[in-house]
Amino acid sequence: MKKSLSILTLLFAFSSATFANQHHEIQMLDYGEGGSMVFEPAYLKANVGDTVTFKATHKGHWVQSKTLPEGVTEFLSEDGQDFTITLSEEGIYVYTCPPHRMVNMNGVIQAGNPVNLEQAKAMVFELDKRSMQNKGRLTKYFSE
Repeated sequence: MKKSLSILTLLFAFSSATFANQHHEIQMLDYGEGGSMVFEPAYLKANVGDTVTFKATHKGHWVQSKTLPEGVTEFLSEDGQDFTITLSEEGIYVYTCPPHRMVNMNGVIQAGNPVNLEQAKAMVFELDKRSMQNKGRLTKYFSE
């Protein structure tokens, strides 16, 4: 009986660790692997309940939501400050760095299933269309 209880306890502990929420970091960079004025990673696939910290690795960057799943409150960080969000709903989160939006400093997070896919596609198209440099960058991220 004790052996069965011990095995059951181990299985429970393992399954809890497997499904624990994760923490992710996205760096706001002047220059990175993806070129100038980028978020890295620019596309993140995560789970509902995970947290994401936008790291202000360089001054002059902040993050603002552009399209969010239904029920998620819009967000806007402060200049040069780290900022953390919790992915509270399933769907696609599209975000931008406001002072560098015209050079297509944008990114995408997918939490679970892309339930707001059409809304997100429309925003990606609009942001790419309005960019003056790096045209197509966001569309490329989105297609990953």
